[in-house]
This record gives sequence, structure tokens and C-alpha cells, in this order.
Amino acid sequence: MHIALRGVDTRENGAAVEITAAAGEPWDDLVAFAVARGWAGFECLSGIPGLVGATPIQNVGAYGQEVSETVVSVRALDRDTGAIRTFANADCRFAYRDSRFKSGEPGRFVVLAVTYRLARGGAPTIRYADVERALATRGLARPGLADVRDTVIAIRRTKSMVIDRDDPNRRSCGSFFVNPVIDAADVARVEARAAGSSMPRWPERHGRVKLSAAWLIERAGFRRGQSEGPVGLSTRHALAIVAHDGATAADVVAFARRIQRTVEARFGVRLTPEPQFWAILPA
Repeated sequence: MHIALRGVDTRENGAAVEITAAAGEPWDDLVAFAVARGWAGFECLSGIPGLVGATPIQNVGAYGQEVSETVVSVRALDRDTGAIRTFANADCRFAYRDSRFKSGEPGRFVVLAVTYRLARGGAPTIRYADVERALATRGLARPGLADVRDTVIAIRRTKSMVIDRDDPNRRSCGSFFVNPVIDAADVARVEARAAGSSMPRWPERHGRVKLSAAWLIERAGFRRGQSEGPVGLSTRHALAIVAHDGATAADVVAFARRIQRTVEARFGVRLTPEPQFWAILPA
């Protein structure tokens, strides 16, 4: 089944604007719509394929923004009761690449529409080093929303993270694993296993620390472009598993599980898949 609900409504309220988009609206079209009108809050989420309805499930995020920062409410069908329910932001239980819809009560709710609150005439979000460097290279000291959107899409293209029929890495679902978040007390243990390598990390809330899944994968012995039969890693990004001609879902999952086992044996960190699995259970 494919969600085909369409429609976008907007309501301005002072310095803010609320957008309610049906679940079947293409996400990047909505981002372009907002950026063109000078509404800030989505610009770093440019170039992400998929539909609006997926964004609260995954708590979609990239380059310093997450949809949880702008979601006002989510309208969804409760498959258990047949009722239509509206969840406020706090009720969605958003976390890093997670929500009640993904791991809290998976499969129970079908998202029908999402309402977001954006800033009219707001400044773009620039929190990510890659974006800062790219903007500086372009000589943009005071970039606008459109500048940030264009820059993010360009960065994503260098990583094969936009849909491009001519890209040999195109058959992937993007980042296959989320960046692991561990307790600060465990960082030294993981770092000791890194054998003196400089391990990237970022502070998170509640004293926790986020590590780079891509760095762990490559330091565990996998290389970009490495293939095993009809599947392999992208030549441009160690987080993307590419399905080549003849690949099956089982091939992809088997390769992903081997990456999980190898990284866990090397660093003691269990990588969590980012995509949702249907019929095949994740390890």
C-alpha cells in the first residue's frame, strides 16, 4: 500500500507560519515550497527523498536539523481502534531518529498529515561543519535559506544521497545505520579499542556521546566500494549499502548483519539499522 493523500494548507501567525501537509506529499517539494517563501526550519533537510508521512516516524534529521524541532502535531489512523488521533509534539516521544511511531508502538499508526511551525523570515540553521565549509568556499558570509538548501543538496550529491539515475550508488536507502549514542563512561572503553586512532564524537543530552557509525565501519575493516556478491558499500559513503543488479532484500540484510557483527567484535558497539524491516527481522 502507498499513501497517496495530497494537499498543503498554511496559516500565518505573527512571526510564525504553520504548514499542514498530507502524508503523501513529497517531502523535498514541501521543503522547496517553504524555502521559496522565506520560511525557516526545513532548509537543512533538503534533498531527502520520501514522503511527508515518514518524517515524524523517523524523526528525520540531517545537517543540524530534525523535524521534531518544527512538528506541532501528527494526525494518524490508529489501526487498533480505527479512530483518527492527533498527537502533539510531546506525545510523539521524539528521540534521535526515533519516535513512538517507529519503536514505541511500531505499525500501530498510519500517519495521515503533519503540521509544522516555521519561522517567517527566519535565518537559516548553520550548525554543521560540512555546511559551514561549503558556504565559506562559495564566499557566502551571510547565506540565505536558498543558499543553504542548494549547499546541502550539493553535499548530499557528493555522497550519493540524492536520487540520480546515472549514479552507480543510487540503489540504496541512504544511511543504513544510525550513529550510536553511548554513555560517556563507555567512550574510553571504545576509544581503547580504536588503537590510538582519533575517534570522532559529539556530546549529546544527558551526558551521552554520539559516535560516527561510518568511522566505526571503516575502522572495522570495511572499505567504500567493497562488494560481496550483488551488494556492497557505496563508493562514496560507508553508511550506504548498495543493491546491485540481482540483489535481494535477504542479500542486503545479510551484508548488514555482517557489518554489525564485525563492528561489535572490534569496538563493542552494536549498530542499529535505520530503515524499517518488513518480513525480514533485524538481527
